[in-house]
Amino acid sequence: MNNPLHPHQPQRLSDTTKGLIAGLLVVACWSGFNIVSRFGSKGLFTPFDLAAMRYGVSGLLGGFYFLRNTPFADWPRYFVLSVFGGLGYGLFVYSGFSFAPSAHAGIFVNGGIPFCTAVLVALTTGLHLARHTMLALALSACGLLLIGIDSLLSHHGQNELIGDALFLAAAMSWSIFGLLMRRWQIRPVLGVCGIAFFALLLYSPVYLLYLPKNLPTAGWGDIALQCVYQGFIAAMLAAGLYSYANQKIGACQASMMLSLVPAVSAIGAYFILDEQLTWTVMAGIVVVSVGAVIGAMPVRGSERVMR
Repeated sequence: MNNPLHPHQPQRLSDTTKGLIAGLLVVACWSGFNIVSRFGSKGLFTPFDLAAMRYGVSGLLGGFYFLRNTPFADWPRYFVLSVFGGLGYGLFVYSGFSFAPSAHAGIFVNGGIPFCTAVLVALTTGLHLARHTMLALALSACGLLLIGIDSLLSHHGQNELIGDALFLAAAMSWSIFGLLMRRWQIRPVLGVCGIAFFALLLYSPVYLLYLPKNLPTAGWGDIALQCVYQGFIAAMLAAGLYSYANQKIGACQASMMLSLVPAVSAIGAYFILDEQLTWTVMAGIVVVSVGAVIGAMPVRGSERVMR
């Protein structure tokens, strides 16, 4: 009942609306991530440099908060989350950028996440997927297939296929992370900080002692760009927003929204990185994006579209 003294009190946003807004912000963050990472991987940095900047910055920013607010008994869960949502995702995706362009990352990572998430949910819970989710998955699969064919037929064939496979592995790793976050009801801020803390702890010694690096010879401007985007925007802001959307609107619907990233990434890479788009890639982007829109719709809206 409205307060008579304040008849025009603004209505609070519903959880669904908050989740959708968070999902759209993730789309913006990850589209920029694909472009910035591809830029950094084109001779400036090794994939291991990009991972070091991601985990170094986010680990230092989030580590103290994690240590102060998480009981030691809960650490194993955060360690597992870090393996999938931190190390696994990061190393797969950065290695993929060394072989394949940003448009492929957008489709195989961000288009592959909803596909992998829905499949994992169905396999682990016995959940029967709604008709609109099945249609969205079918469209996503067709889009992924189109890009795979383009990689196979392109003059870069072998290398791009390797990159596509790495991107798909990153999608699977992130899907497992998202499902575990929801299953364990991990608070988004603590989840992000815990991932960053354990990734820094595990990765830094290996990177410093054994892995190839170009970081010491890079310019300060390039290092600053990657540290801010990889360490804060991608590792903390986007991951936290995704976890928030995951809990507000569900794993399947939140992951479906990420399928909007391919179109934004491809357009940005075309203008910023001068990466060319073939007709096959553009067709794949359209198909995956349509699947994303249908998959992210509320059930009633999607049923009207299907009718």
